[in-house]
Amino acid sequence: MPGLTELLADWQQGDQTALNRLTPLVYDELRRIAHRYVQRERNGHTLETTALVNEAYLRLAGQKKIEWQNRAHFFAVTAQVMRHILIDHARRRHYAKHGGDMQQVSLAEAETMSPGRAGELVALDEALDELAKFDARKSRVVELRYFGGLGLEETAEVLEISVMTVRRDWRAAKAWLFRRMKEPG
Repeated sequence: MPGLTELLADWQQGDQTALNRLTPLVYDELRRIAHRYVQRERNGHTLETTALVNEAYLRLAGQKKIEWQNRAHFFAVTAQVMRHILIDHARRRHYAKHGGDMQQVSLAEAETMSPGRAGELVALDEALDELAKFDARKSRVVELRYFGGLGLEETAEVLEISVMTVRRDWRAAKAWLFRRMKEPG
């Protein structure tokens, strides 16, 4: 059976059966990444592990223009997709709490992500975008570690840098983000 990289290449060439064979190879890893993120959320968060994986998988399956390079690239893109899903979810939650676009939601859904947490995720996303303007690698390290749930070694593999560099970037980025997010306004 072909490996992940070969299946990604076949899928990129339009072979839909490659996507079906790819699914069992990546699903457990996608669940692991999603679970790492969901563990950091409070209990009852509406975006559970399975929902996050399914949404990410649907978005990835809809991608036509990505030129998959290898396994590491696939999981880096996955981390980015999960980040966008989580930020979109937080923005919808934050927006709804401030009176915009009234919509019906269940009581359970309304209670799960606090307005403060939704605001924090939106602020983190904006700060990461700002960080990326002057240090894209540090921004990617945060994205892969925080949103993608990747470890030091996995992040180093994806970015093709040393583990020590990832560790230094992670520390520096966390310190910068902490200062940035504590700024008034």
